[in-house]
Parts: sequence; structure tokens; C-alpha cells
Amino acid sequence: MCGRYVSTRSPEDLTRLFHVTDWRPEEALAPSWNVAPTDEVYAVLERTPREDGDATASGDGTAPAHRELRPLRWGLVPSWADDPKIGARLINARMETAHEKPAFRRAFTRHRCLLPADGFYEWQSLEDRATGKTRKQPYFIHPADEQVMALAGLYAYWRDPRVKRDDDPDAWLMTCTILTTETTDAAGRLHPRMPLALTPDHYDAWLDPRHQNADDVRALLTQPAGGHLDARPVSPAVNNVRNNGPQLLDEAAA
Repeated sequence: MCGRYVSTRSPEDLTRLFHVTDWRPEEALAPSWNVAPTDEVYAVLERTPREDGDATASGDGTAPAHRELRPLRWGLVPSWADDPKIGARLINARMETAHEKPAFRRAFTRHRCLLPADGFYEWQSLEDRATGKTRKQPYFIHPADEQVMALAGLYAYWRDPRVKRDDDPDAWLMTCTILTTETTDAAGRLHPRMPLALTPDHYDAWLDPRHQNADDVRALLTQPAGGHLDARPVSPAVNNVRNNGPQLLDEAAA
């Protein structure tokens, strides 16, 4: 699974790396070395105007899609949910079954995104030799070449029934989830699953909202992005979501 990750790239870097044509400086997020569920995170997505009744967009839906960098809340809230708190339990979706699960299947065919990350955290149970007790040791897992990871994600719109007007910005909540797959490289010895990263040659097809055939979309997810992953033990300070800063990535004794 993926329960914490790191995202420190600036919006200027992300717009360049992912060829974004639309982003709003007033929506800029601070870099985070400890992204946690329900945090706002950067997402790269493509939308056509007036998509899915989103009152923040305009047009009739026939215009070409444009690529955006938007802050979304991590933890997908399906459109049919009664309470947005469900999102805290839907931070991950299994690559193998997302296309058929009620919470994710609509997003899988119509609302896909990329979630930029520097790397992610995973925990391993270790026995403390001094006490004989088991402790959870966090590791930071990241590309060896330090390139940005483009995590495959899904997003959804949720309409808050307490807000009367559709054109009120508070009426709509946009949320996302991260697809996971079987682990590879360094992540494999720590946890059986990891976030799925896409290769650049799949970005366009993954983001294109016109691609709505579930089988064709699933074909894009057969292999994680190539490249070697490194893992290093880090301080248990990362366990507390209130802790943040580059010191969380410093190597620690396992």
C-alpha cells in the first residue's frame, strides 16, 4: 500500500515536467516530506470544460481536454457517498480490481490522474535486540536517479448537499486515490504492495478522458515504471504526521 509519500517539487517544475497548460498560482502547495491521507496533494489531470457538472469549469464539454495541475484531497470520496469521511479509507486502490469496485470503477474509466512524488515510505517490523520487542522501522523508497515518480491515480467529484448553489466553490470536493501493484526492487522486502508509477510514454493515454474502455486502460498498467528503486532507513519521526521537513529523509540506523 502507500500511506505516506514525499512531494517537494515546485509547481513550476511540475508544469514543465508534465507539460501542464493550466495551473493557478493561488493554489500552490508547500513542499511536503510527510504527505498523509486527507492532505491536499498535486495532481496532473486532463478535463474538458463543464466536465461532470463541475461548476468551476465552463463550456459544453465538446472542447479539447486541457492538462491541469490541481490540488486534490488524498482519499477518494465517490460521488454517491453520504459522508466525505469515507475518503480516509480510500487512499489506495488495487490496480488489479479498481476497474470493477463500486468506489473506483467510474473514476477508472473517466477520471485518471498522475500524482507526482519524490518517493514513498514503507515500514518493516524489526525485533529490538535489547528488549526483544517488535518495532516498526520506516524506510524511504525512491528512484535511484532521483527522478520524479508519476504515481497512477484516480480522482472524483463529490457534491456537498449542504451548499445550495452549484457555482459556489465550496459545493464541490475533488479527491484522489493512488493505484497500487505488487512490489519490485527494494520495496519488495518491506511490503508486498507499492504505488504504481507510470512511464512517460503512458502519460498521455492515461490522462486522456476520451479513453474510456476499461480493458484498454488496464493494458497501460501491466508493468510498473522501469528504473531501480533504493530504500534507506529513516527516523521514526516520520510516524507522526505533524513532523515535516527534509530531515525526515536523513538516513538512520535500522
